[in-house]
Amino acid sequence: MTIPVAYWAANTLLDGFRRGSLTPLDCWRAVEHQIAAVEPRISALYAYDPERARREAAASTERWRRGEPVGPLDGLPATVKELIATTGDPVPLGTAATHLVPAAQDAPAAARLREAGAVIFAKTTCPDYGMLSSGLSSFHPLSRNPWDLTKNPGGSSAGAAAAAAAGYGPFHVGTDIGGSIRIPAGWTGLFGFKPSNGRIPIDPYYVGRCAGPMTRTVDDAILMMIVLSRPDRRDAMSLPPAEIDWFSRDLDLDGMRIGLMLDAGCGLPADAEIRDAVSAAARQFEAAGAIIEEVPPVLTRAMLDGLNDFWRARFWGEISSLPEERRGLILPYIQAWAAGAQGISGVQAVRGFDQTMAMRRACGALFQTVDAVLSPTNPVVSFPAESASPTDDPSRPFEHIAFTVPWNMSEQPAASINCGFSRSGMPIGMQIVGPRFADLLVLQLSRAYENWRGPIAWPVEPG
Repeated sequence: MTIPVAYWAANTLLDGFRRGSLTPLDCWRAVEHQIAAVEPRISALYAYDPERARREAAASTERWRRGEPVGPLDGLPATVKELIATTGDPVPLGTAATHLVPAAQDAPAAARLREAGAVIFAKTTCPDYGMLSSGLSSFHPLSRNPWDLTKNPGGSSAGAAAAAAAGYGPFHVGTDIGGSIRIPAGWTGLFGFKPSNGRIPIDPYYVGRCAGPMTRTVDDAILMMIVLSRPDRRDAMSLPPAEIDWFSRDLDLDGMRIGLMLDAGCGLPADAEIRDAVSAAARQFEAAGAIIEEVPPVLTRAMLDGLNDFWRARFWGEISSLPEERRGLILPYIQAWAAGAQGISGVQAVRGFDQTMAMRRACGALFQTVDAVLSPTNPVVSFPAESASPTDDPSRPFEHIAFTVPWNMSEQPAASINCGFSRSGMPIGMQIVGPRFADLLVLQLSRAYENWRGPIAWPVEPG
């Protein structure tokens, strides 16, 4: 079957630009056509500006004709999550409670993409304040999963996941503080990469918060990492610039110790078909020479509940100063969750924060015995599009993030890659975790598995 241009990988597009067999304007027209056909059904975009994209693609076409591309991504379509500021566009934070004020400048991820020549044609949707693993928002239309329109794409990088799976070009940037890149990547079949904290500069920065690529192939994510990891002084938590050969194939699996974590320790248990798919993927690493052994979870109930207390108290502190009429515009689910912070003392909130350090210690202890970890990304195959979370219960808000959130607090790189499909036809994500700063290792392991797995037939016509 012929793959539509809108689904072509970035290197294939760039090769066409170099040869003159395809222009950036041709590429943009294909993406624009796909968006026109699909966007009314999945609602992935915010601040969509096709006219500006056409102008930028035409300018890029002329630069390629002259043999003078402005950067390594010149002419490639890209989106950034709505939470990532872009000059002149308001940042509603996914909520109707925000006053819409145009951003004064690009945040680091957007600035790096523009410098490299990418055509940022839209922002992508997210839930209120990025506080849900869902496509539900009080500001944006409900975002849906292209694999099954009755299902949720996950979140909080909901629109980025839907856009990437639906063929809106090769490059999409999400953010992740508890799984918000990996969780929707898992539910939509994508490759989603949360780098070591600070590897990609981000603004505003916070404990555990990262930006990262959401793409249909590992190589597309690597191309983005080369650009997104460039320094930006606005992030006081960023890592020093590093010379990394991001496309290095120097990976020796023989004797590598890889832990298989099928129990998250708390939260929702992994569905049987998810456990089976991840276990089958682990056997492929074993066949290539790795030593696979099941490892215990790093997360405990006390850790997850403590994090809930801390996040709830922090968020209530942010929104409690809003006028009551504006606070009332926030999604009822999030209001109900946040209001519970009124019963949390300052001491209890600090103890909750201390649980992030407990997660860090537990993750560090595990990685004294293994070189990498494989696990499910999500515990359930899917959940309804209209739900705020798999439990849809604000008193149990984080039961589905137990596999992903520890690695934010430990600042370790982690990716989600598709490792199969459920009996219902929904993608299943496998998480690959590496030691702190070993971003290249996670990408190499991901690429190795992608090569064994082969390409995915994407939902060109969302169902």
